Amino acid sequence: MILDDETPEFSRPIRVDHIPVTGMRVDVEAKPEERIALAERFGLPSIDLLKAQVHLKAIAGGALIRLDGTITAKVVQACVVSLEPMPAKVKEEFSLTFGAGAVTEEADAEIELSMEDEDPPEPIIDGVIDVGEAVAEHLSLALDPFPRKAGIAFEGGEEPTPAEVKKPSPFAVLAQLRKNKG
Repeated sequence: MILDDETPEFSRPIRVDHIPVTGMRVDVEAKPEERIALAERFGLPSIDLLKAQVHLKAIAGGALIRLDGTITAKVVQACVVSLEPMPAKVKEEFSLTFGAGAVTEEADAEIELSMEDEDPPEPIIDGVIDVGEAVAEHLSLALDPFPRKAGIAFEGGEEPTPAEVKKPSPFAVLAQLRKNKG
């Protein structure tokens, strides 16, 4: 699959003007080459399955589009202690709001953020919402940031804090796999 610098690995564009008033359901599933590219992007040994069901519906008199989705994925992550591959299942629900004029911040404007504030709408770019990229981004958020195989303990004193745990490089994981096979 040849991608330019702007096209995400798992792109499923939906034109906003094709969304019926009653809303629409969209089922997406990543192809093998898309899963390989996403696994590389997220630093995973593999993504064996990635699919999602999303519902798109205009809200606020058509000014905004609401996306409600459910992601189902089977991934392989590297244990943060042993670097051994470990399968993981992801089943995650998520919601996003999109709006045509969503990004209107001035470059020098100071932004105040609060945990209680609702996220601002995502931008609708050229009349299109990329459902595949929304699914990919939420998959990355749903992954366990510190996966550990059951029964594996950190040896060498105190457990490291999450800030001290360094994400293994994909090459280190591959080297460990090759070592284990040989």
